[in-house]
Amino acid sequence: MTKVDIFSGFLGAGKTTLIRKLIEEAYGTDKIVLIENEFGEIGVDKGFLQNTGIEINQMNAGCICCTLVGDFGKALNEVIEKYNPERILIEPSGVGKLSDVIIAVQDLKNDKIELNGFTTVVDAKKAEMYMSNFGEFYENQVEHASSIILSHTAGMVQEDIDKCIALLREHNKEASIVTTDWKEIDGAKILEIMEQKKTLSTELDRLREEAYREQEAHEAEHRHHDHNHHHDGKEHECCNHGHHHDHEHHHHDDQEHECCGHGHRHDHEHHHHDHGHHADEVFDEMGVETAHRFKRSQLEQALAGLMDSEQCGQVLRAKGFVAGTDGEWYEFDYIPGEPEVRTAGEAETTGVICVIGVGLNKDKIKELFGI
Repeated sequence: MTKVDIFSGFLGAGKTTLIRKLIEEAYGTDKIVLIENEFGEIGVDKGFLQNTGIEINQMNAGCICCTLVGDFGKALNEVIEKYNPERILIEPSGVGKLSDVIIAVQDLKNDKIELNGFTTVVDAKKAEMYMSNFGEFYENQVEHASSIILSHTAGMVQEDIDKCIALLREHNKEASIVTTDWKEIDGAKILEIMEQKKTLSTELDRLREEAYREQEAHEAEHRHHDHNHHHDGKEHECCNHGHHHDHEHHHHDDQEHECCGHGHRHDHEHHHHDHGHHADEVFDEMGVETAHRFKRSQLEQALAGLMDSEQCGQVLRAKGFVAGTDGEWYEFDYIPGEPEVRTAGEAETTGVICVIGVGLNKDKIKELFGI
């Protein structure tokens, strides 16, 4: 199976530089075919390929650089049949629509290829200008990306990076966004982020499920307590229900909650979640993406502050990964009374802070984290 990665981005955003970094630091010994169209930036620059140890049209060097004009689909199929690569990197024109390239690949209906990812490189300093001046084309590249890699972030203040992220999020809520200066992050890590799609929404989903399980366990404990009172004091084991709800929570309606064959229906009114239910009626949640850099002590103080339910509301879970002022990245977890901050080791995507609870004071929580 050949993985197909599409690299989009406006002219000068840095697609060529990113592809080169991935070839040098991430793809290893993969047999690669690099495809560009007539507006590409790589084929005309033999020096680029030579510097990576890759010669144009020398298959044994590991990469073929093709300029495709005319029938894209036919040409792509020929490349697959002739070279049988492990990866195909497609670099469309800087003024081309990403969706057009995706559709062109999908229309091949070739069972030998797998669309692996759609990456858009965004010049963080020019995103607002390009969005205003080239709306349709620029927005298309952002909207259809599975990952967005910011370029030229070195020297930018965090507030400007955050504004850029907010602008991009207006057009794409799901894509992973990498804000770290490329000199500070290894190509292999960028590739991992591109392929794992670790996003704010997925982190919130995970956190929400943890809160659901905690709520379930709490309700099961009350049900167990009620059984003890309503069965003449006889012990009524409930098979540890509520403690082992490891089913994937997106489809479990819990209409009938069997208790070891007793067949009791637990139709309690107190916000028992049906998991297709309206979660926003049970929990509040907040998710923030930020390029802010934190001291470890600042994170520890913020997590300690979450315990103040009068100020913050009832915080049930908090989780995040953020950049540190010391060059490290930090991960943190919080459940009531048990905050934890640990070193993440390598640079991640954009910093993310997720909080789930009841009656959250979101402004106060943002104030605690200084964002």
